[in-house]
Amino acid sequence: MKRRNFLGLLGLGGLSSLAPGLASARPKLDLAPAPGLERLDLSEAEWRERLSEARFEILREGGTEPAFSSPLDAETRDGEYRCAGCDLLLFTSDMKYDSGTGWPSFFTHVEGHLLTELDLVMLIPRTEYHCARCGGHQGHVFEDGPEPTGLRWCNNGLALRFRPA
Repeated sequence: MKRRNFLGLLGLGGLSSLAPGLASARPKLDLAPAPGLERLDLSEAEWRERLSEARFEILREGGTEPAFSSPLDAETRDGEYRCAGCDLLLFTSDMKYDSGTGWPSFFTHVEGHLLTELDLVMLIPRTEYHCARCGGHQGHVFEDGPEPTGLRWCNNGLALRFRPA
């Protein structure tokens, strides 16, 4: 069992009895895949062949890169941010802003291209999001972003590929 799954199971049992109100603090997003978007399902071996070790850890195992380690955090050119696993368009440069957190951050996303789920790995409920096509872990969404949405889609830079306009 991966550490992430084990800690999540621990959080499910203890969190509900210790702090049942915490789950209501995370953003509730009702996201559905875009119509006609086909899933990309590959074996672990196929993913390992396709991705670098660092990208595999983030996209397939839910890892997190160190803050301020991604050049995409400081990227300011016009362009597109695509899933590093399957090349699905997730964000555009018009959606990006500098959150000061050390990770590329966006106030919105391309509708139908991200899906969310509850993450209890740190024992505090967070909203984790994934690519709707390949299921690759991208990051977490928080309610401390700028207008017009008030959301911060905090993304791992290694989970993205930037395509300049």
